[in-house]
Amino acid sequence: MTGILESAKPAIIICARDRARSVAFYRDALGLRFVSEDQFAAIFDVAGTEMRISTVPDFVAHEHTILGFKVTDVEATVRALLGQGIVFNRYPHLKQDELGILTLPGGIRVAWFQDPGGNVLSVTNA
Repeated sequence: MTGILESAKPAIIICARDRARSVAFYRDALGLRFVSEDQFAAIFDVAGTEMRISTVPDFVAHEHTILGFKVTDVEATVRALLGQGIVFNRYPHLKQDELGILTLPGGIRVAWFQDPGGNVLSVTNA
């Protein structure tokens, strides 16, 4: 038996109080491909997956990662994002390097940052 949603294509939903500001961030700072916008959401294409930014007037961001980007070179990606003015989160209980990258056993590397709405995003090689 196959899973009910096994062949369904996922969609990413990002909540934001200020959709225009978030659209600019995801398009201009992160370089994601803007597709369209209507009264419900702004739509981006993220490597073939639809990402929707929806306005939620009373939205409060969570402390944990809501979206991670798997990249081949974490350090190069972090440096490029720093060049776009992105600030990486520092967590006192983690041993992050000078760029904010945490290296875990097995060579897994991850760094966190926030979008304008406070959503935590990450770049990782895992």
